[in-house]
Amino acid sequence: MTTAEKVFTVIIIINTLIAIAYYVWGCVIQTVEVKKKPQPEPKAEKEAEGQGGPEGELPEEEEEPYEWRLSRTGYLFKALVILLCPVVGVLFFLVTQLMYVLFFRTKADLTDVIFGKDKVVANRKADEDSERNRVPIEEALAVADKDSLRSLVMDVVKGDVHKSLATISLALNSEDTETSHYAASVLRDALNDFRQRSQELYNALHKGDENAAEYACTMIEYMNEVLRQDVFPDMEQRAFVAMMEEACDWLYKSEENRYRLTCEYIEWIAVRLLGTGQFDNMKVWCDRCMELYPEELSSYTIQLKLYFSIQDKENFFRVMDCLKGSDIVIDRDTLDLIRVFS
Repeated sequence: MTTAEKVFTVIIIINTLIAIAYYVWGCVIQTVEVKKKPQPEPKAEKEAEGQGGPEGELPEEEEEPYEWRLSRTGYLFKALVILLCPVVGVLFFLVTQLMYVLFFRTKADLTDVIFGKDKVVANRKADEDSERNRVPIEEALAVADKDSLRSLVMDVVKGDVHKSLATISLALNSEDTETSHYAASVLRDALNDFRQRSQELYNALHKGDENAAEYACTMIEYMNEVLRQDVFPDMEQRAFVAMMEEACDWLYKSEENRYRLTCEYIEWIAVRLLGTGQFDNMKVWCDRCMELYPEELSSYTIQLKLYFSIQDKENFFRVMDCLKGSDIVIDRDTLDLIRVFS
């Protein structure tokens, strides 16, 4: 056996002995720790000994020094690392232990930590830079606050423009030519995108492929988001509502896809038809909603809106009486309406 082989063998033997000794040492520490761990005293004995403070308060627990300890499994894994990585494993754990003792062996500061179960409300300061000198667009238009109006238009445009078209359209009446021009430009681009996207969905729906139902649902949701803001002229609004109605009608007439025509979809198209004065078409959808969803509140509320708009008192009170006699949960607005007309 050469000298190198002898040195290697000695290193392996020493490393193995270190690994075994480390594991045995760790097991001994854990055994002693378990034996030294005090058992908690029964609650009844504590009360009998009068350990409670004034007014029944419990005494503060003594703070125990924090010391990190491994389990026996942890010592086993570290011993395996030392065994499989001679010299390197020992050096690695020695260096890490030295760094822990020098830099990280400090007591945790728990003064700001709340361990109770009481609800804590965090008060956060307002962002003064973004909130200062801000007013609603209506007020900015009323007082001709050009700086605030321009900032508001910019903030609105940064978000989802299609959800803020009605707000942007208010800025068209501004005396500030820069604000009105910028609002008109943004509004024109957004409406053109809506026209193009709606036509694409409409054409895809009438192709009759296997994804037609998905196109119909997407078209209803997309168009309602814009049409409910009433930013189009009356004639164009009616045309888009007719396209939206076709999508709903396609779902209704499709037996296998009728379940996709939710009560919310019917309520949307009914309200859009009411806004354009198409009461006959709205009556059709009221009947369909009652047919498909007789236990939904929307089936009654859209009828109440229809009969109130056309001044049909007989049917209005008939539907209200049916709603009061049903087991449907009524929201606050509908309840207030019933109280007014009862």
